[in-house]
Amino acid sequence: MSSLFRGEEMQLCQIYFKSEVAYSCVSQLGEMGIVQFKDLNENVNAFQRKFVNEVRRCEEIERKLRYIEKEAVKEEVELDEADQTCDAPKPKDMITLEVMSNSKKIFFIKNFFAKIDQLEHDLVEVNTNKDALRKNYLELIELKHILVKATQFFEEADNFSIYNRPETHEYETEDEHVTLLMSERNRSPFAIGFLAGIMNRDKVSSFELMLWRFCRGNVFLKTADLTELVEDVTTNTLQAKTVFIIFFQGEQLKNKCKKICDGFKATIYPCPETLKERREMLNGVSMRLDELKTVLDQSLNLRRSILVNAAQSIKTWFAQVHKMKAIYHTLNMFSHDQKSIIAECWAPKSEINRIREILDLETKKIDTNFQTIVHFITSKEAPPTFNRVDKFTSGFQNIVNAYGVPSYREINPTPFYAITFPFLFGVMFGDAGHGLLMLLAAGYLIKKENYLKKAIKGNEIFELFFGGRYIMFLMAVFSIYAGFLYNDFFSKSTNIFGSKWKVTLGKDFPFEDIQQFTLNPDPYANETYKMYSGTPYPFGIDPVWQLATNKITFTNGLKMKFSVIIGIMQMVFGLVIGLKNHLFFRRKISILFEFIPQIIFISLIFVYLCLMIFIKWIKYAGTDDKLTGACAPNILLELINMFFLKDGTVTVVDGEKKYDECKRLYPGQHHIQMVFVIVAVLCVPVMLFTKPLLKLREHNKRTKYGSRFRGHVNPLSVNGHSSDEDDKHDKAERMGHTSNSVINLEDDAELENEEHFEFGEVFVEQTIHTIEYFLGCVSHTASYLRLWALSLAHAELSEVLWTMLFKMGLNMAPPVGAFVMFFIFSAWGVITIGILCVMEGLSAFLHALRLHWVEFQSKFYKGEGYEFMPFSFEKILNEAELAE
Repeated sequence: MSSLFRGEEMQLCQIYFKSEVAYSCVSQLGEMGIVQFKDLNENVNAFQRKFVNEVRRCEEIERKLRYIEKEAVKEEVELDEADQTCDAPKPKDMITLEVMSNSKKIFFIKNFFAKIDQLEHDLVEVNTNKDALRKNYLELIELKHILVKATQFFEEADNFSIYNRPETHEYETEDEHVTLLMSERNRSPFAIGFLAGIMNRDKVSSFELMLWRFCRGNVFLKTADLTELVEDVTTNTLQAKTVFIIFFQGEQLKNKCKKICDGFKATIYPCPETLKERREMLNGVSMRLDELKTVLDQSLNLRRSILVNAAQSIKTWFAQVHKMKAIYHTLNMFSHDQKSIIAECWAPKSEINRIREILDLETKKIDTNFQTIVHFITSKEAPPTFNRVDKFTSGFQNIVNAYGVPSYREINPTPFYAITFPFLFGVMFGDAGHGLLMLLAAGYLIKKENYLKKAIKGNEIFELFFGGRYIMFLMAVFSIYAGFLYNDFFSKSTNIFGSKWKVTLGKDFPFEDIQQFTLNPDPYANETYKMYSGTPYPFGIDPVWQLATNKITFTNGLKMKFSVIIGIMQMVFGLVIGLKNHLFFRRKISILFEFIPQIIFISLIFVYLCLMIFIKWIKYAGTDDKLTGACAPNILLELINMFFLKDGTVTVVDGEKKYDECKRLYPGQHHIQMVFVIVAVLCVPVMLFTKPLLKLREHNKRTKYGSRFRGHVNPLSVNGHSSDEDDKHDKAERMGHTSNSVINLEDDAELENEEHFEFGEVFVEQTIHTIEYFLGCVSHTASYLRLWALSLAHAELSEVLWTMLFKMGLNMAPPVGAFVMFFIFSAWGVITIGILCVMEGLSAFLHALRLHWVEFQSKFYKGEGYEFMPFSFEKILNEAELAE
């Protein structure tokens, strides 16, 4: 929790590796995930670094693995989950992999890259052979259809010719019985030829028209549609096909027909002229199809067996290659010489000993005579901010980081967000029924988080809701709490503890003659007129207000005052957090001349405003006949009179002053308020001028004494370091900082090493900060009224929806009313979830976000840091998985 409250203290380290152990040491640091390496070769091109060839080789293996994975997915082979704990391959033998086959036998592959290369080569070869066999198989199927249709056509033509030819004499031999086609071929000086082929059915009409126009009607086209769908050779999709035969005379027409067929992507196949040859070819095609079918099935089985074996380990191989590639990318960031490698990294100070143990252990595995050296170095560079989070706090930390990463060692507002953010949301979204629906949704996301994490992968909208499931859960809890506080359950009140109000009038009271009746709030009235028990409702608003005509007036005033009180409390809390930052960084000037004026100003004006609200609630409780709500002072007018130094109890009538003691909150109110305003106004110049002038004085003092000793060597210095530098280091250590920490000491000139100083810039910055704070106190207090506005809007929308829908159905007589109520309830449920829960919930979320980013964090939070990005295999693999 301390790391979440304030980022961990970081240390800049320099690590000296031996070249042989650098790979394994970086691999172990990647498994730990607690080190952020610096790029020492920023000016070196990425293609000129030492391990660029190894990185390219890893990318090539990634490409091959993606090809294998794509083929496995196409084959619908289930891929086993990756072993995230697998070690990165070694640079020497590229790791020995254990691959489990279907027969549960284990065999070893001595070379990782060679295994993948061979697997990819085998798969490419099998796919090439399979594609060739399949293409041949599909072509033979089309040829078979053509031969069958051509045989049917010629048989029909022969039967037609025999049926229509004249009677023959008995002495004519059988050889003289020739078909009409053959006789025409024999008698014609030009041989009759034909082309047989197959094409898509939707192109037949255009094909026929084209043949007619280009051949001028000198060809004869015969078509026959196939009853079954045929797989296309080029697209491998099932399509409706048509067999065609074109008859022509002469080579010129033949060439034209071929060109037209090519244009329509029709496939032409050889077709014998005689019946005997066609039948022989058909038998040969059928036998060839059977053989190809057997070979193709064997090829597919071999391909599937290769993919099944690869699917058992392909995810793990991906993880190993990602790790290896990340290691070489990291090694490219280091400084290299012939025998050693130097790296610089940021690491949490609490993990330094653990890092040393891991590096020593890995070094001893390879070379017992060498020790990896971890050296601490100083730097003026700001360290990264490292806050440890878990799945519960990560959502709130992401909200904070979206505004700005906390500065180094600055208080992190995430722990406060975990309470204040859902609380402000609940104040605006306060309805126990709507909160219950949100609680059920968030509970489902939490209960099924392991399953949903994989199921919604790639869906950005659902991933957004899933990532904020714990935020949603807390928002729902506080919405239910605020709903019971407002006594709203789907816009209806609940009488859990029993109302403290009752009507004690007799039965003879003429209720029918009146439309409104005011209840007597005096708890000390006699039994006949005593309508209030004298004790408030145990929790929240009394349900009797649901029946009151002035309900909105009452709840408006209550919620408005609650909003102001909550807002001022949160702003004061922000100033207190800022004080903690000033104390931690020893900013004495900021404590004396920034925090104190700020807290005095906000206390004398706005905390006093809250005090007046409580005094009004207590003093004008209705127990005193003289101090009624009618004479209670208006708090807003009291605040305005306070700024103008007026007495709110004085009114001038005909030139005479009249005092209304009923409006006085306490004795001496006017004089005390005058003192408060004067002191608050004096805080403005104190904050505006004091801090810049003190900085100028300190700068002049440092310049004066620094120039006197410039160029002289301190005789007490040791190893070139002056005693002044040692004093700085010792002072920093006493303050709880390491030598590399970024320290903001505004009154300690020794630790600011001749920092560039411009009084004009400092004064302008302080002026902006002062104006922003004092005007912001007013605007931010008014901004918190959005808590009241959204709460009112949500309650009224819910009540209007209930009145418009349910009241309409309940006023109908049965059985029509019961039938209509079914549809009304459905419409009410859809609108409630879609508008009141989702849209109103999103609106309340955004307003709560604004109140934290602007009104709360502006009091203490800078957010000028940068996030600690450790070299972590877990993070690298998660990002690679999301990218897929």
